[in-house]
Amino acid sequence: MSNPVCPIIGIDHLEFFVGSAKQSAFFYSKCFGFKNTAYRGLETGERKTTSYVLEQGEIRFVLSSAMSANHPIAQSVAKHGDTIAVVAMQVPDAAAAYQYAVEQGAVGAIPPTSQADAHGTYRYAAVHTFGDVLVKFVDRRDYSGNFAPGFVPRSDTAHSGVGLTRIDHVVGNVERGAMDRWTQFFVKTMGFEMRMHFDDQAISTEYSALMSKVLQNGGKTIVNINEPADGLRKSQIDEYLEAHYGPGIQHIGLATNDIVQTVLTLKQAGVEFLPIPKTYYENLESWVHEIDVPIEKLAELGILIDRDQDGYLLQLFTKPLGDRPTLFFEIIERHGSRGFGAGNFKSLFVALEREQALRGNL
Repeated sequence: MSNPVCPIIGIDHLEFFVGSAKQSAFFYSKCFGFKNTAYRGLETGERKTTSYVLEQGEIRFVLSSAMSANHPIAQSVAKHGDTIAVVAMQVPDAAAAYQYAVEQGAVGAIPPTSQADAHGTYRYAAVHTFGDVLVKFVDRRDYSGNFAPGFVPRSDTAHSGVGLTRIDHVVGNVERGAMDRWTQFFVKTMGFEMRMHFDDQAISTEYSALMSKVLQNGGKTIVNINEPADGLRKSQIDEYLEAHYGPGIQHIGLATNDIVQTVLTLKQAGVEFLPIPKTYYENLESWVHEIDVPIEKLAELGILIDRDQDGYLLQLFTKPLGDRPTLFFEIIERHGSRGFGAGNFKSLFVALEREQALRGNL
């Protein structure tokens, strides 16, 4: 099933609320290879906020910060730290998508709005979801500008990318007992379908556990929702909820067609990844069968592998991108597999718990 009124085409952009948009843009450009393609700030006549648009492949980030301490973006950063505050989904008709979502129980955040300039009319609307995260419906059918009215284009020739191609999935963390509610919310208001369910038996260690549901709308837009489960100690989801002061976006899966080269480039730029023990690679050859990358190279770079009935995937995870143990990125290369590395859940969870222990949060 998809939204019968207004199907979701894909993720248009993700908007980060950050303490300094300029410094964050520098970080994501220098470390992850994103190009700055548009800007809005004092020089364009915007007095309240500053925003940088970064792009690579089909991925678009908007980094926004406030010019005053009482602005909602500044208040968000004070509460959550740097965070993904808006998941913008491209639709054929923003007003219709908004109306349908509200009729199905969503709470409106931004009513249907139009902005126009020489490039046409840009339309959008937004609804509240878990925590302080908004889902924004973006309609570009009558707009040919590079991002949106009020932004000026930028020519960034200094950054050529690291091979990231698109947003593979978005993962949100919610409170214990809230996963089913928010799963049904996305199903009912936006036409998502539940694809997979992982319980606390599938994702657990001797200390902690979590549960997760995977939702999909159309061929591209995938949202995962996690909640903590009972365990002897604090889980990674509990740690996130405490550090973020509530639910939010835990991580983004970023796709690449050459994970080895992408990871080599990221490491050279200073990006830190979760360390994976060498013992993980000892028996891989007995079950992974043929893959395009030598096991030795995977071990050298700390890349995880999983195989299912459709193929295999390669993945690894950055350490948290800021001071708080909240947002991080996953780098993923798919070869037929449509899963999320279920065979790696335990190894990944153990690696995350080691990092939690170093922070004194396990």
